[in-house]
Amino acid sequence: MKYLGTTPKLDGFYMPAEFAAHEAIWMIWPERPDNWRYGGKPAQAAFVNVAEAIGKYTKVYMAVSAEQYQNAYQLLSDNIHVVEMSNDDAWMRDVGPTFVINDKGERRAVDWEFNAWGGLHSGLYFPWDKDNQIAKKVAGYHNSPLYHADFVLEGGSIHSDGEGTIYTTEECLLNENRNPHLSKEEIEKNLCEYLGAEKVIWLGDGVYNDETDGHVDNIICVARPGEIILTWTDDENDPQYKISRVAEKALLSEKDAKGRTLKIHKIYQPGPIYITKDESLGVDAVDGTLPREEGDRLAGSYVNFLITNKAIIYPLLDEKYDAQARQKLQEIFPDYEVLGVPAREILLGGGNIHCITQQVPAV
Repeated sequence: MKYLGTTPKLDGFYMPAEFAAHEAIWMIWPERPDNWRYGGKPAQAAFVNVAEAIGKYTKVYMAVSAEQYQNAYQLLSDNIHVVEMSNDDAWMRDVGPTFVINDKGERRAVDWEFNAWGGLHSGLYFPWDKDNQIAKKVAGYHNSPLYHADFVLEGGSIHSDGEGTIYTTEECLLNENRNPHLSKEEIEKNLCEYLGAEKVIWLGDGVYNDETDGHVDNIICVARPGEIILTWTDDENDPQYKISRVAEKALLSEKDAKGRTLKIHKIYQPGPIYITKDESLGVDAVDGTLPREEGDRLAGSYVNFLITNKAIIYPLLDEKYDAQARQKLQEIFPDYEVLGVPAREILLGGGNIHCITQQVPAV
């Protein structure tokens, strides 16, 4: 599939909000033993549960390497569509395409540059060439014309309200390991051009110790236009305390593209959650990848959930707070079914439910 020579904004396309209707959700099967413990088997069980929960409401495609195809085919129900696709790891949110739509019922896709969250400077693995091809493969699967953005960006670093506003963090998109040759203003222009937006609202940092350099999807979610869900803690001794308050201040100091003052919902973080000795020992040690050390704090957040076709798929991370998170999500989304899925194994790999999924908007 050849790239289009224009931009979505020039052509009248924009990134819809996640709460818009979905045709499908894509995921990638986890297997690399230097990230997923015990050969990825516990993570595979978690991914199956996430896929089956989503599959109650939305078609799910699972991209799987040739080596793992039969295994995934056996473990997943007939409701999940297994697609052979080479990959480097399992973060479809970050490596998959960002789909854009227009008001005529057409859909296209954006292929960003992917450098494994930092490239040779501080990326989390090498090589990443297979992951950098996934966006065009997924777009091709849906016969979606494709734009190429000569710009390093992961899908987890952006949220859209579907009405002209994009949310992101300075910690990620202003990091020298992404696009050091671009100014903040130039980055904003790129975001608006390729997402069909009018305004970018910047937060400072993401969740504490997030190895993605502070992806926005771990600290906030757009519930509906003008309403934001923010991860929160009241523990003044927790590093997240200040980060969340700086984010709240940034959100309240801005109006969105439609001139709305933002309403903020707060969901308390789990934990803190730390890697156990057994969890650390289960991960293969390989040069050039991030170690998983006993006692490392994980960037746990209930905000890292998926909205899809009247369902909220959220991570179960801490028995002390899981029910509280569910109650809050049900209050925010009264017309949705809120489904919790055990997700510690996903968190151990460096992300959560939103990070391992990517939506294809319905048109």
